[in-house]
Amino acid sequence: MREKDSIKKLNLTPMPNLGKLVLVRHGASEWNIHNIFTGWMDVPLAEQGIEEAHEAGKKLKGLHFDIAFTSVLSRAIDTQKIILDEIGQSDILVFKDQALNERHYGALQGKNKDKTREEFGEEQVQLWRRSYDIAPPEGESLKDTCDRTIPYLTEKILTEVKQGKNVLVTAHGNSLRSIVMKLEKLSPDEIIKVNIPTGVPYIYTFDTEMNVINREILNGSISQLTHLEREVQ
Repeated sequence: MREKDSIKKLNLTPMPNLGKLVLVRHGASEWNIHNIFTGWMDVPLAEQGIEEAHEAGKKLKGLHFDIAFTSVLSRAIDTQKIILDEIGQSDILVFKDQALNERHYGALQGKNKDKTREEFGEEQVQLWRRSYDIAPPEGESLKDTCDRTIPYLTEKILTEVKQGKNVLVTAHGNSLRSIVMKLEKLSPDEIIKVNIPTGVPYIYTFDTEMNVINREILNGSISQLTHLEREVQ
């Protein structure tokens, strides 16, 4: 994932009554493994994805969660359930909402990505996949996805963090990219370069004005801690 150029530690410390936000992309699904556009199709986790969810849970042991959010698609729901079981917190309150669903890929859903490139051309498919405001036929752009995820983030998820609760969100590559764009104040040109891997926890810590100051990525055996500089308004 792309890091901000400046990663120096600032004199901005989280207040004790602020919670942490943890984002996890669901484990690899059967269609991820077979390179198929998934979108809103309800495809189960592959064995690899189940293993990734267990590994994510192991990395998060020791962190107490108060509340969790996920989409209405089973691959995200099951990933979250595995994580919560792994850390012994399966009894916490969980909210499921369509606002956190993957980006809708429209007419591309169910199609093999390589065959789609052969049909429409590499450049066109890449434009549909990675541009900010260009949608595939009958589908959503990343901007469209932001239009539903960001209000939910602001009104539901961050409200809990402000109240001192540690929050777990398991969702999808593009719904999480839209959330990361908001949290890290990335431009449309910056977010198109961001990829969020399956099953890797991202832990965000905030200052008193709800600006992100720390982002910790628990990838493999490495804990990558980045200090994100707040933009001066």
